[in-house]
Amino acid sequence: MADRTFLSLVTRLAPSVPGCPQPIVEQYVRDAAIEVCERTLSWRYEQPKIRLTPGVYEYPYENPTGAEVHAFLSVSLNGSNIEPATLEQLTRKYPAWPDLTPEQLSTPQNVCQLDSDNFVLAPVPDATVVYDLKMIVALKPLRTSSAMAKSVLDDIENVVMHGALQHLLVLPNRTWTDRELASYHAKQYSFKTSERRARANLGAARASMTVQMRPFA
Repeated sequence: MADRTFLSLVTRLAPSVPGCPQPIVEQYVRDAAIEVCERTLSWRYEQPKIRLTPGVYEYPYENPTGAEVHAFLSVSLNGSNIEPATLEQLTRKYPAWPDLTPEQLSTPQNVCQLDSDNFVLAPVPDATVVYDLKMIVALKPLRTSSAMAKSVLDDIENVVMHGALQHLLVLPNRTWTDRELASYHAKQYSFKTSERRARANLGAARASMTVQMRPFA
């Protein structure tokens, strides 16, 4: 997966904030890219298949360098979907979790993000069969990263630019400060973020989205 640097957007932004130091522009580009990825879930990534170990319920993500997981999009175990859950939901459903006694080990039914680097499964996997976990996740850049996937940044470039400019243009007592122009970019950012989120949900399909009801229990 080829990367594209945040620095590559600086030359396009520089004329709108004349005199702004390059490192500051790059910082706001990174911040905007993170926020766009969080709001639109545009950076989608299929994790390498993970072979579960009996009795082990916590596993690290295997992300590209400079990225972290923001959300689950799809999780399946041996070809069958398992449901994402919050830690609170998971502990309510399995009060004794993580119970490592042999009789409590079973086929995992839920997955939960423990933190940006690790996830957990419940129940704790047993040794009845070999379990292979497949995950498609939404990523976002780290605060320390200097680049992200080129194909994704190419796609959200204009949204990121509006996001960066809405903040750069309201920095106080700067030669480039322009609150009226910042307001314009804020409106464009809001509109284009919503459009990108809708496009990410629909993908390349032309059909309308449908809603499927889920049982409460």
